[in-house]
Amino acid sequence: MKLKKFGGTEQRIYDLIAPLVTELGYLVWDVRFEKEGANRYLRIFIDSETDTISINDCERVTRPVDALLDERDPIEGSYILEVSSAGLEADLVRESHFDACIGCEVRARGIRPFEDGSREVIGVLEDWSKESIVLTVDGQQRELALAGLAFVKLYFDFDE
Repeated sequence: MKLKKFGGTEQRIYDLIAPLVTELGYLVWDVRFEKEGANRYLRIFIDSETDTISINDCERVTRPVDALLDERDPIEGSYILEVSSAGLEADLVRESHFDACIGCEVRARGIRPFEDGSREVIGVLEDWSKESIVLTVDGQQRELALAGLAFVKLYFDFDE
């Protein structure tokens, strides 16, 4: 996997909305501007340091963000605005995500099986660089090259 950087539109939107979203008590986890079929979508993913995100939280952010975007008009043409939670198993794709998740349990899936034959590893994210992540798995540190990973996500055990 490669670390993602904001595209120009995504960076402009992030810079515009982040202060407002922070003022409302949330964090902007990610901004994605994507084309699907004939439609363009502006997807804003929010998170909270203190609580899970509910549909009411998304609505609370949507209205003022929509008003700000209408006022500033930073995107040429039409698009569909979606505000949602980053989710319990949020993708870690940006440098800021890895920074924020040091000490968190994550799930990493290999593009190919790892040396032990498994395709997934669950462990605590101890460190990261642009080339690799370091996880503690069963008390042992394990370094995984990002280039060999399909994804890294926060891990939540739904069985517990």
